Amino acid sequence: MADEKTEQKPQQTTPEQPAAPAASEKGGEKGKSSILPYIIVAVIVLVCAGAGVGLGLLFAGGAKTGPAPEGTSEAVKTEEPKKAEHSAKDKQAETQKAGKPGEVWYYDLDPVVANLNEPGATRYVRAVLTLEMSPAITPEKGAAILAQKKPLLTNLMTIYLAGLSVDATRGDKNLKRMQAELTDTFNEKLFPDSAPLVKGILIKEFAVQ
Repeated sequence: MADEKTEQKPQQTTPEQPAAPAASEKGGEKGKSSILPYIIVAVIVLVCAGAGVGLGLLFAGGAKTGPAPEGTSEAVKTEEPKKAEHSAKDKQAETQKAGKPGEVWYYDLDPVVANLNEPGATRYVRAVLTLEMSPAITPEKGAAILAQKKPLLTNLMTIYLAGLSVDATRGDKNLKRMQAELTDTFNEKLFPDSAPLVKGILIKEFAVQ
């Protein structure tokens, strides 16, 4: 009987030994299944965050490199050179009308009719003159001065011609003398405090009747 009891003891423990690893495997599977949703959620969060950062950088880069809207400083910068170009052309056109700086320019005087100094006869002369001006004065400034002084110039020419005789108006030498004398008179009266700015006088018309 003792031997039968001793032989039956191992038979009672052998079926119970494999039960322990089965329980541990079930516990591991339960632990893995409980952690897996958290891992999936964490991965989704990381993917969404990375996508958000990438989209933000993409839109930011597009905003920097995109074309500037109308009315911005870039549009203003493109208009400024055009305005400067038009103003330069306008100034150049005005200079060409009045004369180029650094060159001799001309100014037409009004016609003058004066009675000659001829006793016993009524003789008169009609003269149309042009002033040859020095480049030392700009056409704009010089023309403004001469336009203001036109009544004085007409008076000086009338007095000068009224003192001439018919013989004094004839011949090449007399005409050159008249040009030189009128040039000196105009410089003295127009520009008394500066160097002579009237270089000479050109005769457009000179008729004695």
